[in-house]
Amino acid sequence: MTNPYAHIIEPLDPQKPDHKFFNLKKLKDPRYDQLPFSIRVLLESAVRNCDGFLVKKEDVEKVLNWKVTQSQTVEVPFRPARVILQDFTGVPAVVDFAAMRDAVKKLQGDPEKINPVCPADLVIDHSIQVDFNRKFKLRSFGAGVGGIEAEAVMLGQPISMVLPEVIGYKLQGTPNKYITSTDIVLTVTKHLRQVGVVGKFVEFFGPGVAQLSIADRATIANMCPEFGATAAFFPVDQISIHYLKQTAHSSTYFLLKNTYSCSPVSSITVCVCVCLQQGFKGFQVAPERHDVQVSFQFNGAEYSLSHGSVVIAAITSCTNTSNPSVMLGAGLLAQRAVKAGLSVKPYIKTSLSPGSGVVTYYLKESGVMDFLSQLGFEVVGYGCMTCIGNSGPLPESVVEAITQGDLVAAGVLSGNRNFEGRVHPNTRANYLASPPLVIAYAIAGTMRIDFEKEPLAVNSQGKEVFLRDIWPTREEIQAVERQFVIPAMFKEVYEKVEKVNERWNSLKAPSDKLYTWDPNSTYIKSPPFFDGLTRELQTPNSITDAYVLLNLGDSVTTDHISPAGNIARNSAAARYLTSRGLTPREFNSYGSRRGNDAVMARGTFANIRLFNKFINKQAPSTIYLPTEETMDVFDAAEKYQQAGHPLLILSGKEYGSGSSRDWAAKGPFLLGIKAVLAESYERIHRSNLVGMGIIPLEYLPGDSAESLGLTGRERYTVIIPPQITPRMTVDIKLDTGKTFQAKMRFDTDVELTYFHHGGILNYMIRKMSQN
Repeated sequence: MTNPYAHIIEPLDPQKPDHKFFNLKKLKDPRYDQLPFSIRVLLESAVRNCDGFLVKKEDVEKVLNWKVTQSQTVEVPFRPARVILQDFTGVPAVVDFAAMRDAVKKLQGDPEKINPVCPADLVIDHSIQVDFNRKFKLRSFGAGVGGIEAEAVMLGQPISMVLPEVIGYKLQGTPNKYITSTDIVLTVTKHLRQVGVVGKFVEFFGPGVAQLSIADRATIANMCPEFGATAAFFPVDQISIHYLKQTAHSSTYFLLKNTYSCSPVSSITVCVCVCLQQGFKGFQVAPERHDVQVSFQFNGAEYSLSHGSVVIAAITSCTNTSNPSVMLGAGLLAQRAVKAGLSVKPYIKTSLSPGSGVVTYYLKESGVMDFLSQLGFEVVGYGCMTCIGNSGPLPESVVEAITQGDLVAAGVLSGNRNFEGRVHPNTRANYLASPPLVIAYAIAGTMRIDFEKEPLAVNSQGKEVFLRDIWPTREEIQAVERQFVIPAMFKEVYEKVEKVNERWNSLKAPSDKLYTWDPNSTYIKSPPFFDGLTRELQTPNSITDAYVLLNLGDSVTTDHISPAGNIARNSAAARYLTSRGLTPREFNSYGSRRGNDAVMARGTFANIRLFNKFINKQAPSTIYLPTEETMDVFDAAEKYQQAGHPLLILSGKEYGSGSSRDWAAKGPFLLGIKAVLAESYERIHRSNLVGMGIIPLEYLPGDSAESLGLTGRERYTVIIPPQITPRMTVDIKLDTGKTFQAKMRFDTDVELTYFHHGGILNYMIRKMSQN
């Protein structure tokens, strides 16, 4: 079918008639001018992809009518033009594609249909670890991206989404000269969490926007998972143009001459005048133990640790480390610290892992790299490292001291994720801070410091040095940035990207239609997601007499559900890897083994900070209710499955918050979990549960496990009627005789389609198997 909006196509530049775009103003619809800018993005996508099948004219009309439809739970399809994901989600996506090809072949379909139909880019930034004593092999496997919905998008399936409400966030004022962009970002994030923007779009506007660089804006947008919004939108302005010129991309820029207004959306206003509050959190430490000290030996010298002692300080790859202002700020602070005679204690694990070689370039050119190195912040590689849990091991004497004193040791990092148990198993307190503050806390050696009143340290001359003595102002940082961050750097570094790594370029990719699985590999394994899949749909059945595997509270993150960091030596995953002949030094991390379902299933709910009400403490354990035995979560789930018992999860508010991690849905599926009953869900994780065929049940308003008197020891029967509609209410019966109702969070008809197929990947396999 011809696109019904082909008449509004025109050249982007009259001098280049081959480059065309859909000029939405030619719709001549008065509703267009009333749309928030972020909704215009959805409208452009709907118009451009309107084919009368996957995207219809009615869908375009729904978007145009946003002022009415935003409050009516209206579903629209969205077809992204590109998929960009990192390696920890990309590797399992490639594994899924290989397994899907096998499944399509078994259903007499063409396996080559399982192939991306839209541009897909994989950024390898999560696989590197801050550990200088290991060598990892590059392994030959195809390229791709990940995420359950992203896999379907790559195969041509639109994302089904509910038209969102849009919140306007007004920025005004001027930042204090000592404030960094990271401080602004963390304050905005905290504020939006308090306001509540889950599932909404946030548009930033106002005079304060001009105070934010593109890197600042990207850092705020990158925190979307933290404040729960679907998207964060900034207007195109002169700052945008300057960034494109600075990074040698000016030729790709097309100026959108629109006047930015926030009139169509509800508005929040905040002044850009923020400060980062320091201080040590209690962590339920008894008052009489607040000042406990534990001495230890390191490299022949004696040191001591206490609650709040910093043992990890990482300037780690993130939008922070792609922001020249904070990176140069860190370098200038390091320069002044060294000249003031300050140093970092040698047992603190320091690292600098930028997201780009350009960072190293301008740090060297500006003369600050040597000072960073003298404080221990050497460039250890380019990747997320500490932020994703690849912080590597701490010195044994440090770990022993932390364990001996049951200390709340601290990590401080410039990333954007600090969920429990993620950074390192021995750092219970993990703080996000700007790169300069990471260095400051490393020098201080503790989070329990008031920088305004207490000195960072006393130098060798006995002089007290305060943070204010060495902290660079925004003006000083910007002057260095203007001098040393130049377009030629970006051009030179990025031109080498595809040529610089000979080992990577020498990898041979197989050309076979089907992947030849290596039974000896402990990294890549054919997943059992599609075992027994048939062409015919199976009618969804009620969940009968299910046991509760875990009884959880509020704010259970995807890191609790599927940790990405180290594999503990006493875990179910460790026992599996040991049985395959591996030693603990070869375990690597859960993130690196996302292509092996046997490891990832055993790693599900294996976070040592998981709090399970059944055992009333933090541990990756639960009670196998038929015998009252306490065991690892995987072992209990395996026993339930062997006995033929379906499983549920009970949880509180914000279930699945944090990083959008596909294995946080795949793992529970493999454990035999049929449904989750929670008070509320993080948007992406709820979608991932649907994508794996797990029912997201939500308590009715005012209900909770506590109000209903649920202990989790009951047996649960979820009555699923023959005809299911989006967000319908269903009955749940307990073996105690009690009955209550909950909402099934299938939010759209498309999500119901996925559920009937047993998940989005099953749906795609059946679709691709049709001739």
